[in-house]
Amino acid sequence: MYNSYNSNDFDEFFGSLFIILFLLVLVMGIAGYIISSLIYYQASKTNGFDDLAYVAWIPIINVYSLFLLTAKGNDDATVRAEALKNVLIYGGLLLVSFIIPFIGIFASFGIWIYVMYFTYRLFYRWSGEPGRAVLYIILSLITFGLFYFIYGLMKMNKPFVA
Repeated sequence: MYNSYNSNDFDEFFGSLFIILFLLVLVMGIAGYIISSLIYYQASKTNGFDDLAYVAWIPIINVYSLFLLTAKGNDDATVRAEALKNVLIYGGLLLVSFIIPFIGIFASFGIWIYVMYFTYRLFYRWSGEPGRAVLYIILSLITFGLFYFIYGLMKMNKPFVA
């Protein structure tokens, strides 16, 4: 006698549920990517980075747009060098998170904190107030990024105030 497994209604239900959830997450991820790329593209064009605005549409490399928009510096060369330094740090953390198993967990957490800090800087540059920027970060976390997309779409065509 052997063990056999027969499909039943629960298997079909959970399999279908898994496929539906996977497709939903995929569609939401693509929509989020398109909206964030649009925000970075328009904000780059509005704030004087016309020559590098296209970078916002390139996957993975589009973090350069975020770092460029939030970099500190007095002149264009300093801002671009600061943004490049931040991209290299981000890339190093990303590489470590994929290569080294146990340390990768900490590197992933570091990436999350790093991106949250620069998102805070972006909110600060749009609003001009540190308290509002913190509030906007908290609202973005509570709404799973929806607030970021809405606020970014509202502010992407306006120059930075800070």
